[in-house]
Amino acid sequence: MPTCVGSKAPRNEETRLVIIRRKQLWRSSRPLFCLAAFVLTAAQAQQPPAVVAAPKLDFSKIEIKTTRLADNFFTLEGQGGTISVLTGPDGVLMVDGQFAALTDKIVAAIRKVSDQPIRFLINTHVHADHTGGNENFARLGALIFARDELRTRLENPSPGPDGRAPPGAPAKALPMVTYDGPVTLHLNGEDVQLIPIRAAHTDGDTLIRFPKHDVLAAGDYFRSVGFPFADLDNGGTLAGLLAALDETVDLAGPNTKIIPGHGPIVDRNAVIAQRDLLLATRDKVQVLVAQGKSVDEVLAANLTAGAHVAVPPRAHTAEQFVRWLYTELKRSQ
Repeated sequence: MPTCVGSKAPRNEETRLVIIRRKQLWRSSRPLFCLAAFVLTAAQAQQPPAVVAAPKLDFSKIEIKTTRLADNFFTLEGQGGTISVLTGPDGVLMVDGQFAALTDKIVAAIRKVSDQPIRFLINTHVHADHTGGNENFARLGALIFARDELRTRLENPSPGPDGRAPPGAPAKALPMVTYDGPVTLHLNGEDVQLIPIRAAHTDGDTLIRFPKHDVLAAGDYFRSVGFPFADLDNGGTLAGLLAALDETVDLAGPNTKIIPGHGPIVDRNAVIAQRDLLLATRDKVQVLVAQGKSVDEVLAANLTAGAHVAVPPRAHTAEQFVRWLYTELKRSQ
């Protein structure tokens, strides 16, 4: 059962969420925003430890691309995680919100497909390229949903490479509704299913299923560009990532559209291919770890040779992939 989290309510108290439809519809096409973002850098959001930070982004040059998947279902791509948007008379539901600096542009893109208020925002995981806009959308009236673990990590971020933790997120950026089990939202003719994914990319992942649209929004535990990885500093695990990919394959039919955290929309075959690549590379790394090889020796073995993986700028590379596997498998010895 979802937990409605308030400043005075106990974190673990179970309550029944009753959502009352707001009477005042927000219809301004260019509202003013508070663009104060909580401090999580793009590099920390996307990169595991010991990875060189990516260049600073110039958000003024980012354009939002809108793709229509159905009459009332869209994806938005800008900089950061892909956003899913369900529209209709009950209001707009979003999956992820990218960086705070892009909120104006994202809302403008939504206004081109719907004049209804943005009522719900679901966070797939904690990284700032997915949650950075939380505060802005909350100020616009959106109710934010996320796993318990995600809210905790926004409140108490993991330390960076220098060993110091950045400040926690502002109160408005924190999810108001958290959950540990499955949740279903019924709106706009759809039964939106929030499915907890345990300790995969992070320890607070959620898979969002739109069964009537035959769509799965995966967040970053599956990306159709770059190599996979689990963020060990934020509770991700190899076992959980493999289980997440298995669950996604099981839920997907032959025509299911799978929206990854990053990259083009794909079908279940792409998820199967990534799972198989992960299994095969894990087995190879495991053998070398058991032989006492160093990480440099494992990298020199070129274990991903022949893998057909597109690695655009800012995507996770083969070297980062192998380093992660080595680190996790070494820890489990």
